[in-house]
Amino acid sequence: MEGLAQSLWTDQCLPIIRNNVDEKQFRTWFDPIRIISFEQQVLTFGLPSQYFYEFLSEHFGRLIFSVVRRVFGEDTQLKYSLMVDQTHHLTVDIEPVSSQVMPARARQAADGNKAPSPLQAPMPQDLDPQLNRNYNFENFIEGMSNKLPRSVGQAIAEHPKQTTFNPLFIYGPSGVGKTHLVNAIGTRIKELYPMKRVLYVSAHLFQVQYTDSVRKNTVNDFINFYQTIDVLIIDDVQEFASLTKTQNTFFHIFNHLHQNGKQLILTSDRPPTALQGMEDRLLTRFKWGLLAELEKPNQQLRHDILESKIRREGLKIPEDVVDFVSENVNDSVRELEGVVNSLMAYSVVWNRDIDLPLAEQILKRAVKTENKPITIDMILDKVCNYFNVKQEDVFTKCRKQPVAQVRQIAMYLAQKHTNLSLARIGALIGKRTHATVLHSCNVVEDRLHVDKNFKSKMDEIEKLLKAR
Repeated sequence: MEGLAQSLWTDQCLPIIRNNVDEKQFRTWFDPIRIISFEQQVLTFGLPSQYFYEFLSEHFGRLIFSVVRRVFGEDTQLKYSLMVDQTHHLTVDIEPVSSQVMPARARQAADGNKAPSPLQAPMPQDLDPQLNRNYNFENFIEGMSNKLPRSVGQAIAEHPKQTTFNPLFIYGPSGVGKTHLVNAIGTRIKELYPMKRVLYVSAHLFQVQYTDSVRKNTVNDFINFYQTIDVLIIDDVQEFASLTKTQNTFFHIFNHLHQNGKQLILTSDRPPTALQGMEDRLLTRFKWGLLAELEKPNQQLRHDILESKIRREGLKIPEDVVDFVSENVNDSVRELEGVVNSLMAYSVVWNRDIDLPLAEQILKRAVKTENKPITIDMILDKVCNYFNVKQEDVFTKCRKQPVAQVRQIAMYLAQKHTNLSLARIGALIGKRTHATVLHSCNVVEDRLHVDKNFKSKMDEIEKLLKAR
């Protein structure tokens, strides 16, 4: 009888169901169903998990009930069992699905004011991606320090099915825009592909959810949910350090998503090689795709970020104040925005215009200003000594590789650490043009991302400058 029931289900029921759902829904929710038995007009289905049962009964319960009665007879009743051990055919019965399924909104109303959980939203349109829509590509200003991560992020957002950059591992110190960038990627994907299951979650919240699932004995449901995500964004993965069980669970989720072509985007305050307390097998997988560093913004980018914020919020701040703030606040983008907010607050409270004295007063309290700014002379001295090149050769038209390299590096560091314009930098380093300086900066920037030995040398020079 079981063989006949399976045949009726496969040959007659499934084709009807297939015509009433899309192909992805069919493969996800109907392919795994197995017929356990058909006795005394009771048809028993075998399902892989409790979560699977709850989803199926809520979203397709009426469809299944109608199709089964049409094929098996009007008196047919449905029964569901969880397949806890498929090898030995062990099952656990659960209550049969009702033909009257409580709608999702009604059940939410009955639940009262409980905090919403993404685990309770199986359909794309019901799943809150937990994204901050204020963080988008339009207000993520591009500069030398974030050009690569931003470009790759846009490519992923426009073509999330490609696996070239999977996972995308973005790292950098606090406040440089990691959270902004990954939210921008997720937001763009939802705009272009609204049916994609996108989820942004901090590593801390993931850990809290996992701990809660252990306490409630619902770990399988937790894993099953995360394995249905199309684009999973985990912020601050360094917080998984030393959490062995959480890492083990995330490892299985990571593997499943990656093997099925789903996009993973991770952020950290340090590169994988510097993550302590993380399992080697996870660190290896973090390096599978692309490692993209977000550096602290240089003066030009800080200036552009301030101007963008001022325009968006309709503020009126004099140019000399913008220049002063961008020159002296160099730790993070977050600190930049905090200073602007402070300027507005003090201006309102004291009923005075925003001017340079007010900015100086606020910065004395808010940030540590640089007393010894880096100069062109300092840069040339450190770079020439490091590569054993005479400074006078840098100012000539000599194009020999050692001299040309020193010239390009000096221009790049001047652009990064001084407040000078590109034209002024070119004039001070061999009377080169603005275009030459820009080309040199791009050459050095590109080489930093592909030449580890060169990057190591640049890091050493940076340390020499900071220790001046």
